[in-house]
Amino acid sequence: MTGQGGGRLTTHVLDTAEGRPAAGLALTLARLDGTDRRVLGRFHTNADGRCDAPLLSGEALRPGHYEILFHVGDWRAAHGAPGVGFFEDIPIRFRVADPHGHYHVPLILAPFGYSTYRGS
Repeated sequence: MTGQGGGRLTTHVLDTAEGRPAAGLALTLARLDGTDRRVLGRFHTNADGRCDAPLLSGEALRPGHYEILFHVGDWRAAHGAPGVGFFEDIPIRFRVADPHGHYHVPLILAPFGYSTYRGS
């Protein structure tokens, strides 16, 4: 898949228990190289459950393996629901093959499960 211009990595988090975007959820982006894990940035979702800018874009998005770590337990605690749900942190690991593509990694969140896919 080849996109227009430089590539980009985005995310979107939806809270299905509340039926709305997961606003204020912290996440960490890392690049994985074998056993090495290098943190590239820390972000928070906005009122729409998205980050205000791509997590990576242009030349910063290179082929390789990445992980977005969603800090769900901290988010639930900050929103008055500590101890609710099963997951503390949700790691999503994926591979970027085409640095010019758009890689969208949504997280559909529920208290006792989640799903994800490569979106557009």
